[in-house]
Amino acid sequence: MTNRIDALVAGALTNVRNPRVDQDVISAGMIRDLSADEAGQVFLTVVLGRDDPAGLVREIRRAVRAVEGVSDVAIEVVEPDGEGATAARAQAPAAASKATHTAPPEELASLGTILAVSSGKGGVGKSTVAANLAAELARKGKRVGVMDADIYGPNIPRIFGVQEKPPVIGGKVVPLERYGVKLISLGFLVERDAPAIWRGPIVVKIIGQFLHDVEWGVLDYFIVDLPPGTGDAQLSLSQTVHMRGAIIVTTPQEMAVGDALRGAKMFKQVGVPVLGIVENMSFFACPHCGERSDIFQEGGGQRLADELEVPLLGRIPLQAQMANLADEGKPVVIAQPESPAGKALSSMTEQIVERAGGRTVPLPIITG
Repeated sequence: MTNRIDALVAGALTNVRNPRVDQDVISAGMIRDLSADEAGQVFLTVVLGRDDPAGLVREIRRAVRAVEGVSDVAIEVVEPDGEGATAARAQAPAAASKATHTAPPEELASLGTILAVSSGKGGVGKSTVAANLAAELARKGKRVGVMDADIYGPNIPRIFGVQEKPPVIGGKVVPLERYGVKLISLGFLVERDAPAIWRGPIVVKIIGQFLHDVEWGVLDYFIVDLPPGTGDAQLSLSQTVHMRGAIIVTTPQEMAVGDALRGAKMFKQVGVPVLGIVENMSFFACPHCGERSDIFQEGGGQRLADELEVPLLGRIPLQAQMANLADEGKPVVIAQPESPAGKALSSMTEQIVERAGGRTVPLPIITG
């Protein structure tokens, strides 16, 4: 049974072509370790080079899942042997201080003020803060782009309510747009439930492509939603482009604060200033009487800000319907700007702009 599935999958993959080499992925040697178990789950490794389109992984997954008898697909993505050797680094904060810079971070002036939104752990609302920061800046008339660099759990498509695949024109990916914000995310390029395993070199590759192969145009603010923790994405971004600063998102609990502290110190080690702390889920705001209730331990964000000697940029409350709004693709600052959370996020945005010293990039002059 499993040998039959292996053969069917291999046959199906001969219909998936890599345009870079004008060969199917089997003939191009991109498929390794192909196997299937008795339950019909297929396992394979995809060898994806730096110049290969990242969307090939999505096409491979779709082709495999269409094969009769396949119940699920698990894909590991790796670079060709030797191609990413220098990019695979230890993923602890200490590695940042030992990392050698072969070149100074690039100044991408057309992107305007580049800001990273990060957190020490997942589930603290980092993507929610990044999305609302971008939407509020756009609401105030700024030209804004969001790069969803959270390769392992891209949430920007859901928060903005955008799921379609971006077009490619003239060899450049055209970012999708919602609420005046230009968007790019791995979530637009792979299946929603795709459990692809992204190794360090591939993360570095994707971030580079999102920066240089997307037609961002001229922006005032470029917001990067990073994955939680301290790893290849943070190191790669800090070494690739000059960032104006990082915003650290935490919740009030000491466990979240401790993780956020490590993340903040990593940014300082790689020379990226921490603009401040955002305490999300700070308290619950009653929708009827407005009374505040501290659901979690109080004051963690302020203690973290004090330890780092940076300001607390905002305390964002929990409020009814926030999760529903996110699932509907409506940032709070757009759907409920006068709500407690909407006002807190708007105030946070003002402080970030002040701290970042935001600059406006002049539009290109078109002469006729």
